[in-house]
Amino acid sequence: MALLITTIVAMSRRPSRRLGDGGSIPFVSSLHPKAQTSPLLSIGLVVVGAFLIIGYLYSGSGQSRNDIEALSKLEDGVSCTLEAQKALPILQKAYGDSMHKVLHVGPETCSMVSKLLKEEDTEAWGVEPYDLDDADDNCKSLVRRGIVRVADIKFPLPYRAKSFSLVIVSDALDYLSPKYLNKTLPELARVSADGFVVFAGYPGQHRAKGAELSKFGRPAKLRSSSWWIRFFVQTNLEENEAATKKFEQAATKKSYKPACQVFHLKSLP
Repeated sequence: MALLITTIVAMSRRPSRRLGDGGSIPFVSSLHPKAQTSPLLSIGLVVVGAFLIIGYLYSGSGQSRNDIEALSKLEDGVSCTLEAQKALPILQKAYGDSMHKVLHVGPETCSMVSKLLKEEDTEAWGVEPYDLDDADDNCKSLVRRGIVRVADIKFPLPYRAKSFSLVIVSDALDYLSPKYLNKTLPELARVSADGFVVFAGYPGQHRAKGAELSKFGRPAKLRSSSWWIRFFVQTNLEENEAATKKFEQAATKKSYKPACQVFHLKSLP
């Protein structure tokens, strides 16, 4: 890069040639042949050269704007709870009336529940698997009213069977070992009537290690889609194919690409 900029500066200091001498840029050829190039012109050429180099590096890497934005998002860390909030319009298309009574399970559930409660004809509850020491006033109010509960999801959920039309879980299962997933997944299927949706991280995604250890006690175990599918089969859980198809169709129509893995599963009979 330094060599290219030096070359540009050196070229800018050469006397300009007339059009008849070989056809240079018209603007440069109009200058007096004995006059030195303006310092401002030299600086301008250096700046243009720098922008051309940056543009070349981005285009040469084969990264689109979406790829660069995704990389920036990855560096900042990915929250599947925030992703679930972004996906709500898509979920509404996929589940329709089943979105009228929703339970969210996962960290930052207060923000998810608050967003759901703003939707028309939607009731929402939340389970926070971890502490709420840093909860804001809105979250404390949801807890006081019994809308949000703090509960260890390694144990049975404090709800009756089919209490909710739909259950959405995000950023919670990634922190459970298979030993506890064997208990938690059937519980999610038990308390839902029309299925449940899992938002899980992709392998290789960045999570803030310090925050993870202080809040969750262990780093996230980000698994592949094939691992999850095998585990669902082992746990006797079936894919909700109709919801999966509707979700994919709505996502394609809205040009939505989730930053987390999304699985649609059936409730228990």
